[in-house]
Amino acid sequence: MSFPITTREIEYTAPDGQRLVGYFAAPAIDMPTAGVIVAPEWWGRNEYTEQRARELAEHGFAALAIDMYGDKKVTTTSTQAYEWMMQTFEHVDTVVDRAQAGLNTLANQPEVNAEKLAAIGFCYGGKVVLDLARSGANLKAVTTFHANLSPKAPAEKGKLKAEILVLHGELDSMVTLDDVASFREEMHAAEVNHEVIIFEDAKHGFSNPQADERAKANNVDLGYNAEAERQGLEAMYELLDKHLK
Repeated sequence: MSFPITTREIEYTAPDGQRLVGYFAAPAIDMPTAGVIVAPEWWGRNEYTEQRARELAEHGFAALAIDMYGDKKVTTTSTQAYEWMMQTFEHVDTVVDRAQAGLNTLANQPEVNAEKLAAIGFCYGGKVVLDLARSGANLKAVTTFHANLSPKAPAEKGKLKAEILVLHGELDSMVTLDDVASFREEMHAAEVNHEVIIFEDAKHGFSNPQADERAKANNVDLGYNAEAERQGLEAMYELLDKHLK
């Protein structure tokens, strides 16, 4: 079933005072529904992130594509993306604080059931939602696509509440299979319910149809893989349905 949806932008403020602008999409129904934050690739809160939010709304979830850089800044240049991303790592709390501000904003919307929250993230946004989950945020489920898996601080037993699904490309040269193995060890040590799916012949960025174009323009090792995207989204919705419906 595909729901009719409504969308709007929502301004909110990070603990450091940065103005953030999220993109909210929700099914046009008369009762509060589960909410999902969507954390962007390092390009910023762009049309791709907004598309994923709209798709979630069509599936019956309220979704907020969160702004991690402020003033909804976006770029198609990897050097600029890297600069903005690294700025969010300069202070140890910035990433989690901004993500938590987005989650709080989502939970406060009248269309949202604040008891049923989840998060998804792509690339840099995957690290964002994993670190948010590691911080003990009130999340039922987290899905990452071609994410940076390295923790700000390793998950602690009993603190991470969400079930975690990691979707990873076998040919990802930015996040290696050794990194995936380290992540699995971290999750096992913290006794976190998790699953890792590795897609054959898939590179970093496999979920984004613009990955090949961005790779060529920036000379970076990205690649779109339609089958990995399809299977990944299917697994994501299965997890969200399990915990939020």
